[in-house]
Amino acid sequence: MLENLQNAIRQNTAQTDLPEQVFVEAIEEALRAAARRVYGADANISVEVNLEKGDIRCYVPKKVVNIMRDFSTEIPIEEAVKLQEDVELGQMLKVEINPSDFGRIPAQLAKQILFQKIKQAEREKIYEEFAGREGEVVTGYVQRFERGGIVLDLEQTEAFLPPREIPRSQNYERGKRLQCLILSVKSETRGAPIIVSRTHRDLVTMLFEQEVPEIYEGQVRVMAVARDPGNRAKVAVLATEEGIDAIGTCVGVKGIRVQTITGELDGERIDVLDWSEDPSVFIANALGHVSVRRVELNEEDKSARVVVPDNELSLAIGQRGQNARLAAKLTGWKVDIKGESETTVSIDELFKPVEEEKKPDVAAESPPDTSEEDTSPLTQESDATDSEQVVSSAEDAEEDADTDGFETEV
Repeated sequence: MLENLQNAIRQNTAQTDLPEQVFVEAIEEALRAAARRVYGADANISVEVNLEKGDIRCYVPKKVVNIMRDFSTEIPIEEAVKLQEDVELGQMLKVEINPSDFGRIPAQLAKQILFQKIKQAEREKIYEEFAGREGEVVTGYVQRFERGGIVLDLEQTEAFLPPREIPRSQNYERGKRLQCLILSVKSETRGAPIIVSRTHRDLVTMLFEQEVPEIYEGQVRVMAVARDPGNRAKVAVLATEEGIDAIGTCVGVKGIRVQTITGELDGERIDVLDWSEDPSVFIANALGHVSVRRVELNEEDKSARVVVPDNELSLAIGQRGQNARLAAKLTGWKVDIKGESETTVSIDELFKPVEEEKKPDVAAESPPDTSEEDTSPLTQESDATDSEQVVSSAEDAEEDADTDGFETEV
């Protein structure tokens, strides 16, 4: 048993950077648990460990008696004298016990407790090291697949990448290098102590900070990020110093900087755009390379109506609405995109002012009322001619209105 404990110590010492005291306490607890299986749960077992010499000793207190009735708590006077010459009856004597005499089951128990204590010490050390580092980026390698997620090797410990934090379009192989964002650090005894993500929008921010020195130094700020993980992302940036091109700085010469980040995100397309305090300008920028005609804002429900040319409507909306959806996430506004033909003025609104101008003209040309009806043929012909002139004038007015209306619409 002693040899097995020493081997376990050597293995764990080589694999961990735990202090020596951790191993001492773990061995003491393991041997005490094994000894109590033999000498009783209430036995006051003491353990002395010297890792440098590889010396481990266990002691159990026993009462000196003439006739021994209980091996676990008593020792006969004949045996006690061999250990201490001046021993007396009734005295409690500290008797050394040999761990190898415990048997197979206590030995297994001691080994199990030893490994548990060391594992617990490792977790506490990892927790102290990573606690408070939520939001940072760590690099790991795909080690194995578990519960639909991925266990990453971080050299000194492991991290778990849950299924919900993996982009749907990605399939990773063992040994692949991944950069992930730390979501949480746990001190629980089961599972990986660190939970990471590949879909969080802050991962994009941290990757830009790593790749673009101006962001790290504060000359350029990432103001907002929206992602469709694995497919596309929009990043709004702002220069804090004059003379700095925020977009050009983030993109890099020939796009090298943004391409590096895209490669790290397994080909996820990244659009870098200017941030603005003006919501109308920001929304127009968020839609990308689209000729925005106007942006109508509704402050009450924080919605925006964006008018674009008809031939650019599909580009503004994007495949399956992706571009519009990301623009809404980025800006925080509900974005409704319309083509110019969908936003024309109605026919009633176009003809309303024309009708108001036409009514007085028709009234002016109407014949005056007469108390007596003139039935002469000449008078009837004249009346008919006047009536035809009024109708013709009204028709001409309607034709002019129609023409004006179509010209307004065009």
